Amino acid sequence: MTGPAGGGGGDPAGGARGPVPSGPAVLVPHDPQWATLAVERLTELRRALALLVDVDACTFDHIGSTAVPGLAAKASIDLQVRAPVLPEPAALDAALAPLGWVPAPGSRPDSPGVFRDIPAPGETEPEWVWAKRLFISSNPARPAILHLRLSASPFGRRTVAFRDRLRVEPDLRVAYEELKRQLAAAHAGDSDYDDYTRGKSAFIRAATAR
Repeated sequence: MTGPAGGGGGDPAGGARGPVPSGPAVLVPHDPQWATLAVERLTELRRALALLVDVDACTFDHIGSTAVPGLAAKASIDLQVRAPVLPEPAALDAALAPLGWVPAPGSRPDSPGVFRDIPAPGETEPEWVWAKRLFISSNPARPAILHLRLSASPFGRRTVAFRDRLRVEPDLRVAYEELKRQLAAAHAGDSDYDDYTRGKSAFIRAATAR
């Protein structure tokens, strides 16, 4: 089964590429301005994508730790768009370029979540639902990451469910921040934050399986 039409299943040919994420994860205290900046950027994205997809059928999310008040985070806003289909790569890249979004190449060949998400153990959804595109803001003054996933993606639903639990459960939020700090310290000498990201996966899966 190939799933919905669209170009999100592989590395698109040609076009500019974003800066390769470098350096270890550095956590900073939560900034209340992150929520405002996320709304602004999601509004821009909605306008930019209107010619490519039915934006009324899409979901625009502020996800990740910057979306959770009181939680320390990397100072880069995580945004997510969930769409019924992924637009063709060339058209999508062209639509997002004026906003400063460029395709992310990943820092390693096996960097997680660049062109597809990894199913959790026991998930049996068809291969096509895990396709995605990842973009990075080219403006260092506006650090942000954009995850474009299919509406059918279990991973997309899981990111929102985890955010929502962190917002309302202080004990879970404290435990997650402690894990993040431990991982940041353990990988402080790394050249990227891939292993820091992988280290959080089991915690997130457990929190969203309940």
